Amino acid sequence: MDTEQTGTSILRSTEWFGGRDLEGFLHRAGLKNQGWPEESFSGRPVIGIANSWSEATHCNAHLRGLAEHVKRGVLAAGGFPLEFPTISLGEFFLTPTSMFCRNLMSMDVEEMIRGLPIDGVVLLSGCDKTTPAMLMGAVSADVPAIVLTGGPQLKGNWKGEELGSCTDCRRYWSELRAGKITQSDYDSMEAAIYRSPGHCMVMGTASTMGAIVETMGMSLPGGATIPGADSRRKVLAENTGRTAVELVHKRIRPSDILSEESFDNAIRMLLAAGGSTNAIIHLIAIAGRAGVELPLERFNELSRSTPVIVNLKPGGQYLMEDLFYAGGVEAVLKKMERLLNLNCLSVTGSTLGENIVESECHDDDVVLSPESPLSHEGGLAVLKGSLAPDGAVIKHIAASPELMKHTGRAVVFENPDDLKNRIDDPDLDVSKDDILVMKGAGPIGGPGMPEAGFLPLPKKLLAEGVRDMIRISDARMSGTAFGTVVLHVSPESAIGGPLALVKNGDMIKLDVDARTLDLEVDDGEINRRKSNLPSLPVDGGFSRGYGKMYARHITQAQDGCDFDFLVGKTPVDTHVELPDQSNGYRTG
Repeated sequence: MDTEQTGTSILRSTEWFGGRDLEGFLHRAGLKNQGWPEESFSGRPVIGIANSWSEATHCNAHLRGLAEHVKRGVLAAGGFPLEFPTISLGEFFLTPTSMFCRNLMSMDVEEMIRGLPIDGVVLLSGCDKTTPAMLMGAVSADVPAIVLTGGPQLKGNWKGEELGSCTDCRRYWSELRAGKITQSDYDSMEAAIYRSPGHCMVMGTASTMGAIVETMGMSLPGGATIPGADSRRKVLAENTGRTAVELVHKRIRPSDILSEESFDNAIRMLLAAGGSTNAIIHLIAIAGRAGVELPLERFNELSRSTPVIVNLKPGGQYLMEDLFYAGGVEAVLKKMERLLNLNCLSVTGSTLGENIVESECHDDDVVLSPESPLSHEGGLAVLKGSLAPDGAVIKHIAASPELMKHTGRAVVFENPDDLKNRIDDPDLDVSKDDILVMKGAGPIGGPGMPEAGFLPLPKKLLAEGVRDMIRISDARMSGTAFGTVVLHVSPESAIGGPLALVKNGDMIKLDVDARTLDLEVDDGEINRRKSNLPSLPVDGGFSRGYGKMYARHITQAQDGCDFDFLVGKTPVDTHVELPDQSNGYRTG
C-alpha cells in the first residue's frame, strides 16, 4: 500500500510536511532540528503518542519508558512516532480531586490531536482518570486511536499476607483506628503494598477502566491485565504502535468501534467484574462524546442478567496479577460471551468474537462460572427515590448483605470538613443501625466530586467491633474501597437536591433489591426546609479561571459530569482530498 496516498486522498500529516513553501519548510525543519531526515517522516503515517507520564502521578511514572516501545512498533510498521505530553491526573496528590481536572485533560488531549500533524494517536494512560479523559478527547476528535495503559502493580505482600492497594490500606486503617494494630505496623505497610510500576492492582477504577476499554475494542487483547512490571507489557506496547499505523491505513476511527452495542459490552464487563462505581460516570461521559445515548437506567437493566464472575478485591478474593495468570479479560469475556454483542469491531480490525475465539481460563477460582458466580446480579446497582430523584449508585458486591434492606436514623454531616471534625467525637449521637449522611461533596459542591464517599466509621463504634454501616453522600468513592456506601446522590446537595434537606434524626430507607433510596419525611416539612435553603454561591465560589468555567458548565453525575459544551464530537479529517500542489498546504 502507498503509505502517503490511498485512493484519491492523502495523509493529514502531509498538509504540514508536503508543501514546498515557507510553511512546509518550517515544519520539516522542526523535525530535522531533532535529527530526523525527511525520508523518516515524509509520506508516512504520523502517530501521535499522547503521554500522561508524570512524577506526580506515580501510577504513570513508568510511561516514559513504555513510550519508547510504542515508538519501536510505529517505526517497524512504517509510521513516524511523535510523542507529546498531556497533563496528568494522579489521585494521590492532586487537589481538590483529579476528577475536577478530568474534563480539562480531555480538552488538552483533543486540542493537541487537532493541532498537531498526526494521523492517528496512541493514548498512554494509567491512573484512573487519565484513561477516560484521554479517551474522551480522542473520541471527540475521532482520529484513529488506541489506548495503552501502564498496567496494574504486582501484588503487595506484608507479613505474609497478599495485599491490594488501596483496599487493604483502607481495611487496616480501620483496624488502626480501632486500636487493633499499632502505628508502627501501619507505617511498615507503606513500603510493602505499592512495590512496582503500575496502577492499583485490585478491581479499582484504573483496572476497571482498563478492562472496559479492552472490552469496548479500544485496546489490544491483553491490554488490561499484564502487570506494569512484566516484560510482556513492553511487547504489548510495541504491538500497540504497529496497530496504530494499521488503524490509519484501514481508516478505523473510534466512531467505527464505539456503538450502543459496544457500550453494552462495556457495562456487562463492569458488572461482571464488580468494578468501580466511578466507571458509570466515565462511561456516560465517553458515550456522550461518541454520540451514543446511555441513560443511567441501562446499568440496572443489564445488571439483572449479568452475574459477577471476577473474584477480585474489593468484592472478591484475588488481585489483577492473578487475573492475568488466569487468562485476563479475554477469559472473562469467553465465559460470558453469551451475554455479549460479539460482532462489535475492535482496533485489531477483527470483531470481539473473533478476538476471543481461542481464549481460555486457567484458574476457575479467579474467573468463576456464570452458573456459580459471586452474585447472580451485577456488582453495581442504580438507586432512585425521594432522596435521589436522578439516581445514586451502590457497589453491593462489596457491601454487607444484612444492610441491603434497611431503615435507619440519619446522622448528618454538612460537608467533608464537618465529618472530619466530628466523626470521632465520643459524644456523637450515633449507633451501628444509624445511617451516616454527608453533604457538600458533589460535582459543584466538592468541587469535582472528591472520593470522600468512603466515610470513616466513628471510632467509638469501631472499638465496639462495628466494621460497616450505611453511608450516603453525593461524593464518589475510590474503586478500591468497600462497604455499604451509597454514592453519586443526584441532584447534589450544593444545588438544592433532596440531600441538602436531610436533618439529624430523619429516617432513610434503603432497598437495594427494589433499587430505591427514600427520605421518609412528609412533603409539607420538605417544602418548609426548601424555603430555608441558603442561596447558592455564584459560580461555585470561584472568581476566575478554570474553576469558574467548571462551575458554569459541569453536568451532574447521571450525565457523566462532563462539560455541557463538550458533549458530542467534531471529527478531524485524517485523510484529505488531494490539493492543488501549486497552492501549497494549509495547516491546523
